[in-house]
Amino acid sequence: MASLDQIQQDLQILPQEALNLVYQFIQLLKKGSQTSQITQTPQPSLAPMISAPDATDWSDLIGCVDAEEDLSVNYKNYLAEGLEQKYGYR
Repeated sequence: MASLDQIQQDLQILPQEALNLVYQFIQLLKKGSQTSQITQTPQPSLAPMISAPDATDWSDLIGCVDAEEDLSVNYKNYLAEGLEQKYGYR
């Protein structure tokens, strides 16, 4: 386990961008600590608490559908074409 002195020495040599990430991580840990004190539920020691809106993990869906590469930009065109093919007789 690292001592506080060692952590402080390591922080002094980090670039500003890395310090920003460390700060954000500390805020996340503090938020998880506050949430666990309110709910009185035990948390794993290494896993930070994630708030409900952030808890949705969509990464399981990545790659599960085959679609056009520019779908996020041209979705309206693809939708119109698909509806025309399916319901063109209307």
